[in-house]
Amino acid sequence: MKNLFEQSRSHWVRYDRYELKTAADGKRYITPGKNAKPDIYNPLKEAPGIVLDALNVGMLMMNRSPEDEVQKAILEFVTHYGLLGLMTALPTTPSFMDYEKVYLPKNHFIKAESMETEDYLALFYPFDQLDVVKKGIESSWSVSGDRTMVALTMTFADEPMAKTMSFQREYAEPYEWVAQQFKDWAFTLTTSILYYNDYDLIDEDTRNLYRKGMAAFGGIAPSYHIELLDKPTIYWDFHSLLLGVQMMFSFLLVDGEKPLRLCKHCQKVFLGSRANSAFCSPRCKNQYNVYKSRGKNKGQDGENDD
Repeated sequence: MKNLFEQSRSHWVRYDRYELKTAADGKRYITPGKNAKPDIYNPLKEAPGIVLDALNVGMLMMNRSPEDEVQKAILEFVTHYGLLGLMTALPTTPSFMDYEKVYLPKNHFIKAESMETEDYLALFYPFDQLDVVKKGIESSWSVSGDRTMVALTMTFADEPMAKTMSFQREYAEPYEWVAQQFKDWAFTLTTSILYYNDYDLIDEDTRNLYRKGMAAFGGIAPSYHIELLDKPTIYWDFHSLLLGVQMMFSFLLVDGEKPLRLCKHCQKVFLGSRANSAFCSPRCKNQYNVYKSRGKNKGQDGENDD
């Protein structure tokens, strides 16, 4: 499975520092810090760690962890892997700059089915606008004054314009949107695990609810092509980190050899060595058994007291 992930020419950009900034309307955004330095890397080579990290951020919210803990985890993930690329992930195509409008399938964040390009871009540049000119299907973008940004733009010259634009320092993503995406991934995982763990304990109506919830998982599929190297090789192509994580998550979710599991003690997501793996580490297993034993003893003491 890991080899499958490594076959990709799709690269992403992460900065060495991100910060939370509040816009004039009170909305919070995650954006690269001032003078933060960009780094280009291949996210698929970070599998399965990037998927586990994303799911564990989401599990903090599922388990109602304190907001400051969730916020810290989200910023750590973004600093490690970069922003999710929501601007290119949400529309029907990452090449939306080549169309008169931005067309949007059903999603959590934007109710409109289409938007004027300028209005859509404004959602992701709340502090400093890019120098973009849009006339019908024609668009142009001027990058000047910053050698690093010019070099970054040239590196991704063959990619959709919007993808390259999302790597600029001015780009920002709404914090609540990013947090919701992590929570959605964690919800999908817990739905899958609960469905099989509780299958004999739930009725058919509940099973159908689980199935419908899982059927809603998905989105715009990444494209790929096959190259004839020393053997036929799949090369994945995606234009947002969100889509890359979603694809890797999908493969891990159906992997029977090393299944995604939730630790019975600490609720951490991990890759099990077998289908019935219940603990992420021997330490968690021991602690769980100690607490369980103490609980039994306490119950017995209570019975004796009576």
